[in-house]
Order: sequence, then structure tokens, then C-alpha cells
Amino acid sequence: MFSPGKGFKNRKVKQSFNEEIEPHEVFLDSLAKKKEEEMGLSEKRLEVPLSEKIIQGFYIFFLIILFIFFAKTFQFQIIEGENFSLLAEENKTRIIKIPAKRGIVYDRSGNILVKNLPSFDLVCDKRDLPQNPIERSNILREISVLVEKDLARLEKEVVESTFNEVLLLQNLQHKTLILLETKIENLQGCKIEENTIRNYISTTAFSHLLGYMGKVNQEELEILEDYSITDYIGKVGIEKSYEEILRGKPGKIRIEKDALGNIKSKEQTLKPEPGKSLVLYLDSDLQKKIAEELKSSLQRVGAKNGAAVAIDPKTGGILSLVSLPNFDSNLFSRGISSVDLQEILENPSKPLFNRAISGEYPTGSTIKPFIASAALQENIINPEKSIYTEGKIEVPHEYNPEIVYTFLDWKNHGWVNMREAIAVSANVYFYTVGGGYKNIQGLGAQRIKKYLSLFGWGKKTGIDLPQEKEGFLPDPLWKKEALKESWYIGNTYHLSIGQGYLRVTPLQVTTAFSAIANNGKLLKPKIVHQIINTSTGSIQVVETIEPEIIRENFIDNENLKIVREGMREAVTYGSSVILNTLPVKVASKTGTAETSKEGYFHNWVTVFAPYDNPEIVLTIVIENVREAQIAALPVAKQVLEWYFSQ
Repeated sequence: MFSPGKGFKNRKVKQSFNEEIEPHEVFLDSLAKKKEEEMGLSEKRLEVPLSEKIIQGFYIFFLIILFIFFAKTFQFQIIEGENFSLLAEENKTRIIKIPAKRGIVYDRSGNILVKNLPSFDLVCDKRDLPQNPIERSNILREISVLVEKDLARLEKEVVESTFNEVLLLQNLQHKTLILLETKIENLQGCKIEENTIRNYISTTAFSHLLGYMGKVNQEELEILEDYSITDYIGKVGIEKSYEEILRGKPGKIRIEKDALGNIKSKEQTLKPEPGKSLVLYLDSDLQKKIAEELKSSLQRVGAKNGAAVAIDPKTGGILSLVSLPNFDSNLFSRGISSVDLQEILENPSKPLFNRAISGEYPTGSTIKPFIASAALQENIINPEKSIYTEGKIEVPHEYNPEIVYTFLDWKNHGWVNMREAIAVSANVYFYTVGGGYKNIQGLGAQRIKKYLSLFGWGKKTGIDLPQEKEGFLPDPLWKKEALKESWYIGNTYHLSIGQGYLRVTPLQVTTAFSAIANNGKLLKPKIVHQIINTSTGSIQVVETIEPEIIRENFIDNENLKIVREGMREAVTYGSSVILNTLPVKVASKTGTAETSKEGYFHNWVTVFAPYDNPEIVLTIVIENVREAQIAALPVAKQVLEWYFSQ
């Protein structure tokens, strides 16, 4: 046996952690290791000291986790605490809106133009639908069978809706409604909501004026208050412009639920406030008559589009506003089918387009009474002075006399003064007073634009209807900037007879002629005369919308009198002589405007009557009439003959 020497007995080995090991312990460990290897046992280290870096890493990781924990706690409790609280409260408490009864629309005689009908919608609330995907799918599958709607489409509508409530079917058919009512208790999260839809008494005659209603869309819901996915809203016409007044204010019901979704309490916190009703200036019989005669004339001359406006020149009230072709307002109110909508949108005549307020046209000779008014006001010519109109004027080129520009009249009128020039619609006369010729200076483009602006052209009239257009009045500066071209004398001549770049709406023309008829007051046209309250069982006038003067006295009365006399002579012997058989005296001005389509013209006429005390100013325009057919004048004759025979 090995015996350690004497020198080893007094020696010790030190480790870094200050523990002492006897020399013989080293040899014993060596022998133990050798024995373990012989027995097939591996060495087991019971403890490995961790490095300082690893300990620091664990410490930093712990701090990060702790920071994230506190950050999320701060986010949920402080930053988003109110939102989560509201969501929790929303699951517990629901506010259900009660639709208010929408106001009725009447014509000037009290005839109802639109009223309300009951309607029912199927609505599902995503918060109340089963959370289990299979159960939810089963409910939607049953609904798809009942309403005959594709299941995949239903599921897509529910998933993609950004709102809790999803409108699955509107304006339920009677048969479908009965089927759903028998099953609705088993369709968790879904309900049948009672609603109202608009019923337009005459489906097409008033379509552009009244407009129509439709379901509120997502964009509208995002910007409007107190609307839900089942609500209807005015889309065009007075349904849109008077939406707030007609709609009223919805009521509210507060429903409280327990944790299982059962209703604990139900309380009406706000009563619905019915909408106000409207009384229009509109004469509904006149509206129907104009639409009938205008449609007949379109068929007779082979045209497709036309418009008419009738105004009371004493008030500015719209007696009639027609645009053809029109559309069925009830199609939209009851949920228009994709087939019907596609047919309307693809119609090249654009039935939804309101030509009376948005159609922009050259006026042709209809402009001449306004050019005459401006020329008299600016002392360009004495109204008694006659100008010889030989069917044309010729203007030599400014720098090359061999080049001569010819501007034609529609016929040779001989010698005419201002009244006669208006009556026979002499182009040469208005070339002369508008652009100047020989020894007569003429108004020039800037002054023409000034006076047309005073009559309301080139800007919106401010009628209480949406989508009105402002038209366009050209001038030299515009042409230089927009077209990079100079303004020539020919441009002024064309402007003087209502041609060239000029664009005006039928409403602007009628409003301007009203100022001639009523001795110089340009009135703001208005559809609505009174706002009334009928919810109490009796009629209470809330507001009477008074006539509004835009401007007056911009043309002297004696000058307007001369213009009116010229328009009267147009009926007694001039361009509107077929109106001379009417029951009352009338004054008139016709117009034929060239179009970009060769051989086709826009046909105009404006009439006011009775001549001595005007009650109505009527404008008719028919688009794209072939050659020289008389299209608008017969409409005015038939309408006014009927109107003054009632």
C-alpha cells in the first residue's frame, strides 16, 4: 500500500474559493474516478457556478418583462380604460333608437305628394350572435333559407361589417316577414325592426324635384349623428336639402342586460320628435301638364331630352320644375334592384340628371332681351334708331383687308329698331349693339358679361335643391389663360346672340326673365313656401319662407318696359306668333342654339303671362332638335292654354 511521505504531511493545496484540500484527498479522488470508470459510471458534477454575465442577463430580462407588464397595465387602465369601460357598459346596456315619423310634402293646394308606409327590416347584432362559429353559421344558414339569400354572402356581410348591427334584408316582403316572425325567437342575435319607407304618389312626374330616399350608407354613418344602419336618408331633391327638418329627432330606449345577455330592464329615455312637413310653391297639376306636353313634343320631333321651369315672378316660387327623361322615385325608396339600377345608370339619356338646374346650354337668341337691356342701360343705342339688317355683316381682317369675316343672320329683316329686333330676333342688330359695327361702338365682351352677371348668369341661383350648376360666362382673360388664344370680335358677336362658349341653366334663364317681367327684381328661386307642424292633429305654421331679392334696380324701369314691349311684339307678329291665340296676352322670346352635333339645335322659348300683370314665367328647352323643327314653342302654347283656362 502506498504511504505518503513525511514531506507531504505538512503540505496543503488551496483553491480560489479558500477551501483547504489535504494531499491524500487528491489521491483518493483519483482512485475513486478510476473505480467509477471500471464500473461504467460517468462523473456527475452536482454544481456548476454561473458566470456573472449570465446573472446580469437574467436580471435585465426580468426588468424588461416587468416593464412590459406595467406598460400594458397603464395602457389598459389609463389610456384605453375609458374605451374598455364603454365596451363593458355597452355589453351591459344598449341604447335603441326609435325612428321619428318623417314629415309629409304638400303642393300649394294641399295635395299630398309623398307620404310614409310601414316597412320591416331584418337586423342582426354581432355582439349577440353565438360566439361559437358553428352555431353562428347554423343561424345564418337558417336565415339564408328563409330569405332566399346566399349563405356565403350573408356570412361575408356579417364579417366585413364595421358596425355591430348588420342589416341583412330591408323592406321585407309580406311572405318573408311572416316566415321570419315564426322563427325569430330561435335566431339568436337577430330581430325584425319596424321602419317606414316613402311612397311617392306620382312615381315619375316629381322625381327630380322631390328626389328620393335610400338606406344610409357607411360613409354617411361615419359623419352623421343619430343615424343607424336601418335608417333612411334623403339622397337628392328636397328629400336631401330638407333632410334635417323632415326627419325630426329619433327617440331612445335604454335596455339593461345581465351577464348572460338576458334583459333586466327596458326604459324609454327620450320620446321621438316627428319631423316637420313642407308646403311647396309647386302647382302639381301644372307639373303634370308640362311633363305630359314636353314628353309628347320629344316624341314628335325625335328628341330624347328636355327641361322646363315655371316661376312666379312676384315671389320667386317654383311653380314647376321638369326634367326628361325622369325616373321612378319609389324604385329607390323601396330598395332598388341591381338590374333596375344598372338599367338607369346605363341609359345614355341619364334619367337621374336634373337638366332643369344642372343642364348647361348655349341659349341662342333667348339672350337678346338681356343684351338689349344692357345696351339701353349703357346708352349704346336709342331704342327708336333703326339698323338695316341685310342678312349678314362683313368684317375685314384687322391687318389684311382682303380677308373678310362674314357673320350671318337667319334671314334679311330689313330696317329694324330695338323692339322689332327683339320681335323678329334679328342677329345683325344684336351683333351691332353687342360687338359694335360701323359707327355704333357696341357693348363689348366685358360689359356683356357684367350685365349677364347682374341677371344672375354665371353663378348659382341658390335654389333650395342640391346639385345646381353655375353655368359659364366667357371673357377675353379666360380665353387667354384657358385656351391660350386671343379674343376676337367674332367671339363677341357669337356671345351677343347666345352662341360660343356661353353656358346657362334653364333655371338661370327663367330667373333672369322673371326680373324683366317684374320690373327689375332678381329673386332667389325657392321650392318650399312653408314649414308646418301637423303632429298635433292641427296645422301649425312653423315658418313661412318669404321672397328674397338678390338685387334690384340694376336696369331702369323704362328700359325694361321697352324690352317687354319687344317680347310682346314677338307674339303679335314675330317669332312667337302662334301664342297670340292664348286666352291672355303674353310676351315671349325664342332661341335656337347650335350644338356640336351638325344639323342639331337646342330649341328654347321663354314666355311670361299675363303680359300686364305676370303670374308665371315659363321656360322650355329641348335638346338636339334636328334642323329647324319647332319643338319648344308648341309645348308652351299647350301648357299656357290649359293653365289660363282652369
